Parts: sequence; structure tokens; C-alpha cells
Amino acid sequence: MTKTKPHRVLMVCTGNICRSPSAEVVLRHMAEDAGLGDRISVDSAGTADWHTGESPSRLAVVAGQARGYDFNGVKARPLQATDYQEFDLILAMDEGHHAILMKACPNTAHHKIKMFLERAPQAGRVDVPDPYYGDITDYEYALDLIEMGCRGWVSHLQGTA
Repeated sequence: MTKTKPHRVLMVCTGNICRSPSAEVVLRHMAEDAGLGDRISVDSAGTADWHTGESPSRLAVVAGQARGYDFNGVKARPLQATDYQEFDLILAMDEGHHAILMKACPNTAHHKIKMFLERAPQAGRVDVPDPYYGDITDYEYALDLIEMGCRGWVSHLQGTA
């Protein structure tokens, strides 16, 4: 019996130290809880390389760990041209990231790029705001939105993964 290839999901924000690594660990956690851990592979990247190799921001980790998420081993990396081929779904945290992704993406992969919050209409917004210059409440609000989005994507992926 052959094992099916996992559905590969990439979360994208600017520096890959706040929103996208948080979304990475939350989706991984929720997929595992839903019994999809072996069928969904999650990673994250930034549209900029400013923080390459760094751990997620301290406040992202504090907010996430308070809700039981594990950031162990997560390091910032920039988006690579090969990501468009390697990932099945590329989720942009805001409209600016979406525009960058669409511009750099080969035409054959445009269908892979989606807005992260499109599966969370209850959020009442399109973008996950960048908490980078904010305080813990900004990170908690971003995490609230990320959890909503991840619940929507897990539900969607249950039918495709």
C-alpha cells in the first residue's frame, strides 16, 4: 500500500516572525487534533529576508504558548521561488502579501495562492493585522484571527487532504 503525499500548506507574512509562524504552529496543532497530522504538512515564510534564521518574536511565542502552541524548531526563512511548486496551498496573511505572491508566482500556480482569512468570514476582515510593533494584546488579537482562519482551513482540508 502506498502512502499518500501530505497536502503542503505555506503561511506567508512579511518577516516570518509573527503572523506566519503563529499560523504555522496553530494549523499544525489543529490538523493533528483533527487526525490530519500525517496528511497535512505546514511551513511558513516571509516576503522579506530581514529575520532569516531567527526564532518567532517573543510576544508571538508568549501569546501562542499561553494557548498551548509549540514553537519549538520554528525559524524564519524567506519565500523561495521553489515554494510555488512545492506547496499545494500558499496562504497570505494580508492583501499586500497576496499581491507580492501573485506578482512573483508563475501563472501555473496562481490557483494555489489564497487569503488566509478567506475561510473565516466570521472574522469580519480580510487581513490579519501585523502585531510586530504592538504589545501583547495585539499579538493575542492576531492569534484570535489566526485560530479562526486555521479552523476554517482545517475544515476545508478535511475534504481534500
